[in-house]
Amino acid sequence: MSKLSVPSKPVALCNHISRASAFLLEWTPFLLITSYFIFSTCLYMFCTPKLIEIFWLIYLSTNSYTAAMNVMEAICSLKPNRIARKALYNVEQNGWKFPTPDDQLLILDLVIVAYLPNEQDIIMDRIYYALDHIAYPQDKIRINVLYNTPKPIEPLESQMNDLAAKVPRLRIIKVPDSTSKAHNLNYFFTLYTGAQIIALFDCDHYTHPYGPRWAVERFLADDEVDCVQGRCVIQNSEATFLTGMIAVEFDKIYATSHPGRAALFGYGLFTGSNGYWRAPLLRDLKMDASMLTEDIDSALRALSQGATCIHEPNVISYELAPTTLSSFLKQRLRWAQGWTQASARHCVLAYRKPPQHTKRNLLTRFGLLSLLLIRELSYYLVSQYTCLMMSFLITGFPRTGTQLKNLIFFEFPASEWLFIIGFPDF
Repeated sequence: MSKLSVPSKPVALCNHISRASAFLLEWTPFLLITSYFIFSTCLYMFCTPKLIEIFWLIYLSTNSYTAAMNVMEAICSLKPNRIARKALYNVEQNGWKFPTPDDQLLILDLVIVAYLPNEQDIIMDRIYYALDHIAYPQDKIRINVLYNTPKPIEPLESQMNDLAAKVPRLRIIKVPDSTSKAHNLNYFFTLYTGAQIIALFDCDHYTHPYGPRWAVERFLADDEVDCVQGRCVIQNSEATFLTGMIAVEFDKIYATSHPGRAALFGYGLFTGSNGYWRAPLLRDLKMDASMLTEDIDSALRALSQGATCIHEPNVISYELAPTTLSSFLKQRLRWAQGWTQASARHCVLAYRKPPQHTKRNLLTRFGLLSLLLIRELSYYLVSQYTCLMMSFLITGFPRTGTQLKNLIFFEFPASEWLFIIGFPDF
């Protein structure tokens, strides 16, 4: 019996190490963020009044600029959204007949990317949805499921392959030696499929049945369009308070910020999912697996080559938002790191000479500077402003409403001017 019990000790030790590792991965982002706020707040409590004034001016100026840009983007988004609503109304009144006949549509590869252990519970549902609900001629579209997994997952993998054997327009591809979305896509780009357009989706997305049709219509209407980025809507907005707030955020980003920025500065961005590309361009770009947000990197590399990306509000897909605080923090930490990485690599677009066949005017350059430098810094400065306010509350908690108002808005003379300048924006 003693000999039989010996092998269980290493197994038990491995289980303990695995649980400890999972705990660290789960809580490290939260602990790092908490430490960041505590340290910053305490630091301001020991700063001199003059230094506090300087920080206050920098933070409030950045906040005022960010607010002004948000308002300008919202105003500029009115026209593209109005055009999209008019186009939707016309198609609806015409019995959902689009301008282009079905036999003249472009051949489309719709790609669903999945990491199977995490998405094994939803992948079959997404496959059936794509096969049954997308309103696009069946001889013009192929559904490609790219997945990677560290271990076989049965009977799911067999079910997917059996379904692909019965449905010719479905292709299931298990990517060998892949550890990321970028690896999956780069493998697919090496396969010749004859498609003219490639649409990229994460596994949790449901594209609107007419989403692919709207996107292809934009390509056919303008030969200079290289990428069409659609609007992402949160599907589980009513699940928790957190998902509801994320839904509001996504509506602000995809319904106003992206189309407004494109109208204001003359450039759009592929954001990772619900994006449609001309196949030759995307195959040439590929994905950089060294980037945390390879999608943003590919969008900026395309922009550097003179590619044109537009935002189409009628190209809608529905996705799932994180339902727990820990998953939300991990997602946003990766996004923050990825945006910082991509911004550091591509901020040179604001001043570097574009390719000979393209133009990048001063307004576009300023828009890139605003996106890749000022916007990136603003998130850190806003968090520092929060820490500064917390230090004020700790060292001198307001006892009346007037003291609270003065603390928030008019702590220093410069605050009054920034408030007056920024008031018309609201």
